[in-house]
Amino acid sequence: MAFDSGILFRDDSYLQETPARVIAVNERGGIITDRTIFYATSGGQPGDSGLMLRGDGSEIRIATTVTGETKEEIIHIADAGQPLPAVGEDLVLRIDWERRYRLMRMHSACHLLSVVCPFPITGAAVGEDDSRVDFDLPDAGFTKESVTERLMELVRADQPIFTRWITDEELAANPGLIKSKNVRPPVGTGRIRLVCIGENGIIDSQPCGGTHVASTGEVGEIHIGKIEKKGKENRRFRIRFGALPEGA
Repeated sequence: MAFDSGILFRDDSYLQETPARVIAVNERGGIITDRTIFYATSGGQPGDSGLMLRGDGSEIRIATTVTGETKEEIIHIADAGQPLPAVGEDLVLRIDWERRYRLMRMHSACHLLSVVCPFPITGAAVGEDDSRVDFDLPDAGFTKESVTERLMELVRADQPIFTRWITDEELAANPGLIKSKNVRPPVGTGRIRLVCIGENGIIDSQPCGGTHVASTGEVGEIHIGKIEKKGKENRRFRIRFGALPEGA
């Protein structure tokens, strides 16, 4: 489905740098450009940090990135005390790639966890070292060891991860694609972005606007650090990088 957009990470999460032009600076100092590679805080994934390179060689440090009134408006928030560019100024945007790539790996790991634990998701938060996914699950019946083993089977299988677009009508006809219990993907633009795992999405397909790695193998070594009871029918699974510690 062809669709023009200046939000470049939606189609290529690996872009680390792009030229852009400032189209607005809001009353709070938020910088809006005609195109961006910066992911804005949404869906449990934090916004990107990085910098803007100016024509004179100086830099504007970007602390985080948020959405405006709609998901299509992405606002770059500069560090306190940073100079602000002028409307019409040409810049080069550069994300903090090391941080972004860790978040891509973690967000992909959260999707794998939703495959291993196919229950309604009640909450999630993606972090650089520790992430969580909450499930509507009365009796866990899972152990850290068993979930970790199944997660690593998916990682080692090195299955492709890719995105594709469907229409609002296609989503309405396939409600099982939505894994979140309480949050529904935004509709009204005429298209929904799916993140898919496996050939033709055979392992998983779900609406998601986040950034992900291109294969499960890139996630690397991960483990479940803790399974917590959060209410009568809510279990929180914490995902961490690295191997499961012995005797944990």
